Amino acid sequence: VSKQVLEKVLSELQPLCTSEQQFLQEFFWLGCESMELQVRVAPVPSQSIPDLPHDLLWFSRPEEARAQVLSELFGCLEPELRAFLDICSKAQPLGCLQVLVTLSDAVLGAWGSSSAPSSFIHTLLRNALLLAKSNFNKCIGTLCKEMEEAKAPSRMRGGILPCVSRFQEFVAFSEEVFRTSQHRGELDKAQLRLASSVFSSIGSLSSANLKVNTDMVMMENFHHVHNFLCQKNIPCLEDKKREAKQRSREHMEKFVTTSLGQPLERLQHFFEGVKARLAQGVKEEELSFQLAYSKQELRKVIGNYPGKEVKRALESLYRTIHKYLSPEENLLPV
Repeated sequence: VSKQVLEKVLSELQPLCTSEQQFLQEFFWLGCESMELQVRVAPVPSQSIPDLPHDLLWFSRPEEARAQVLSELFGCLEPELRAFLDICSKAQPLGCLQVLVTLSDAVLGAWGSSSAPSSFIHTLLRNALLLAKSNFNKCIGTLCKEMEEAKAPSRMRGGILPCVSRFQEFVAFSEEVFRTSQHRGELDKAQLRLASSVFSSIGSLSSANLKVNTDMVMMENFHHVHNFLCQKNIPCLEDKKREAKQRSREHMEKFVTTSLGQPLERLQHFFEGVKARLAQGVKEEELSFQLAYSKQELRKVIGNYPGKEVKRALESLYRTIHKYLSPEENLLPV
């Protein structure tokens, strides 16, 4: 509702102030250059001119005179507009977003192009836009601080952290608000700041507040952020999307190493040795000629694990993973 009301107010103000300014300029010749005024004003004998106050001799400085008259005429307009914008910002959560996008379109978009840069209404809206940007940045600063200082719920059992959910809600809401706007510079900076705060909050998790593995919770939350950003496809957050994917993978590897143990340990050592030799530059076709990594040695290692033992180890591994992972993220296939 506040969006329609704000747009209505601004659309009414623009023609009103513009027409009033045009009338003043034409009636008092306030838009004329001093040389043009010398032509248009008939010469009057100096002895017939009374002693007028200095501030009434406008003809040499028409721009100053115009600004003075309009300021006196619309003196109450700016404080009233500021108060109205403050009400719109507080009418709903993140209302400052709607105020920012509406004023940006008014000053920089189609509305602004219909008013001269030197017009009174353009100056008034530009000042209001600066105030809206300041209020928006304060709001984002508060959100960032809350996210960075947020702690996981006491004895949390895993799942998505509240700060991640808040980030997701903000991005979804802000993208909807700015959907038709071409002026999203402030929004891009805000989303980057919030993403950095969320990543910092996830990375600072303490095991003292968790009933489950810390790396697992970090993995799930970074994975959730990555999936969300993939769905939204926001250009300014591309680097954050890649970072979320990388950090999710890093914590997954730590989780697997520290929490799942090493089922089929000898078989795992065999393949780790193969990877190490390949990393040292040994060619694949030459590796099988090394006794420790020959086909015969592989068959020998596999022979140490009968089918029933392999099945038992895999079932144990599955139960462990299922215990740690939250069902919401469905990360078991990963």
